[in-house]
Amino acid sequence: MPDDAEILRAALRRARELGADIAGAVPARRLIDCPSAVADGHRGPATDRGTYIILGLYHDPGRPELDLWEEGRGTPGDQILANIGRGLSRWLEETYGVRARLIPYQISDGGIYLKDAACMAGVGVMGRNNLVIVPGYGPRVRFRAVWVDLTAPGEEKLPAPASPCAGCPGYCTRACPMDAFAAGRYSRERCMARMDADKASGRAQIDHCRGCELACPKRGGV
Repeated sequence: MPDDAEILRAALRRARELGADIAGAVPARRLIDCPSAVADGHRGPATDRGTYIILGLYHDPGRPELDLWEEGRGTPGDQILANIGRGLSRWLEETYGVRARLIPYQISDGGIYLKDAACMAGVGVMGRNNLVIVPGYGPRVRFRAVWVDLTAPGEEKLPAPASPCAGCPGYCTRACPMDAFAAGRYSRERCMARMDADKASGRAQIDHCRGCELACPKRGGV
């Protein structure tokens, strides 16, 4: 029987075979008291058991339909990621007899802080626009997570990654229609005000603002 590390490596390969562009893993315990949880005033996920497999899907600017949000359905891109996550969970259970499950997207439904998790899994670095900058894809990646009852290998002592925004004049901050970076750092309240207004518009399909994301020049390596 393969050990946990071998199964996790196989799972990351399988995730890409199922359609994920990005896949990484982070011990569940690291999400307790992660930066976004602390900023929100609570501890984040309570479990310290197992590992989260982080799945990423590139959202090509030429395919804006991937981001069209519908009440009760989310976006087509998120549905693709959810199907990948369910398929990966089934594969882990059938192939290795390991418990696994797709994690809900919303924090209120039992989700995790996906951007923190993606950075901790080593798939990217947080950018000035409060989005994860992923090598080869820039900030145009959406994430979901699968919890698996496996123990990730011991954490390596890695140097802090270089900022992907070093030397950039700040195209993202200038592009924001809500001036969410006016104070010199990202304002979630200003950003959410735009999203809430979009959802209250009554439109069946909503194309949420991607100004800061699409203005980012990062496409290649971080």
